[in-house]
Amino acid sequence: MTRTLFTGGTVFDGTGSAPAPADVVVEDGRIVEVGTGLDGDRAVDCAGAMLLPGMFDCHVHVTVSDLGLLQRVQKPFSYQFYEAARNLWTTLKLGITTVRDAAGADLGIKQAVADGLIPGPRLEIAIGLISPTGGHGDGWMPSGHCVPLSLPHPGRPSALADGPDEMRRVARTVLRAGADVLKVCTTGGVLSPRDDPRHSQFTPEELDVLVAEATMQGRAVMAHAQGAEGVKNAVRAGIRSIEHGIYLDDEAIELMLARGTWLVPTLVAPVNVIRAAAAGAALPDAVVQKAKEVAEVHLESVRRAVEAGVRIAMGTDSGVGPHGTNLEELELMRSAGMSPADVLVAATSSAARLLGKDAELGRLVPGYRADLVVVSGDIYDFPALAGNVREVWQDGARAV
Repeated sequence: MTRTLFTGGTVFDGTGSAPAPADVVVEDGRIVEVGTGLDGDRAVDCAGAMLLPGMFDCHVHVTVSDLGLLQRVQKPFSYQFYEAARNLWTTLKLGITTVRDAAGADLGIKQAVADGLIPGPRLEIAIGLISPTGGHGDGWMPSGHCVPLSLPHPGRPSALADGPDEMRRVARTVLRAGADVLKVCTTGGVLSPRDDPRHSQFTPEELDVLVAEATMQGRAVMAHAQGAEGVKNAVRAGIRSIEHGIYLDDEAIELMLARGTWLVPTLVAPVNVIRAAAAGAALPDAVVQKAKEVAEVHLESVRRAVEAGVRIAMGTDSGVGPHGTNLEELELMRSAGMSPADVLVAATSSAARLLGKDAELGRLVPGYRADLVVVSGDIYDFPALAGNVREVWQDGARAV
């Protein structure tokens, strides 16, 4: 087998340790050595560059590219799959080599990436957004028309459920469709004009059924959860990660610490809603107003979680904002009180741990899959990071 030597660079290994000069040797898609004075059959000159593990984005929507209602209803049904291919490629070019799609991508998109039909980060998929009638994932509009972000189809079945029995059926249906994780709404949200992010959705009994069904199939649950009570309902039910966490209170944070629950902040999401509205996107006034109301509260909530020691993994809600701007989240995480090293840990080894991939991804150490990003300049210069990505390697092959 050919040994590829990444030589002359400075390595951030994903653990939070200070970057240090080192070579990295890759063979058969795996890292086999990290150290100084190593050799190989071919060399990748990394002089003056820094290497870090392939990054994760734990909350994306690769089939979503426009928030405006008009754009959504005017696109042919199959257009979303071509957009997904473009969005995946755009994300990979940032050095993000693994993503968790939080509703929208179906098994066909995941398999197309895995089989090499289209380039992109490897995918974990939730298929659909499990929501009650009238909840955050219900696309009903006052006109009586239903305009969800993602239309149901055979590979993406409807995920509306009311009551424990329907919750069990929907969970099983989404798992049958190929879900790696189940996503549920335990509160209202910003993009759903008819509900409030602070209000809870689904009862503890319904959530218990969902977690039980996921657990039996070796799957985890992620919760769109913005209000404190809905966050606490999710944590008590055993849900693995809280997405957004806009209105965390002290009790919610204490529960998350006690249960080891993860927070995926998606701080850039409300910022992107405000930007989209300013750029002319056809969004309901209620949606824009909610985005403005939560932006500062969101940052303060995450800051308090960081100070308390809640486990953090990077996620952006890309699709709500433009794909390709994912790395803007890193600077927002720093503004929430995380050190630059901790921010990159959240985007590498911690994110891998959240997704259960920490035995082979998220670090530059022997035995791990060879996902590497070669960066010109300082990896802690987050505003410049996207433009400084020089090469992206995935499983030992150059992808970008």
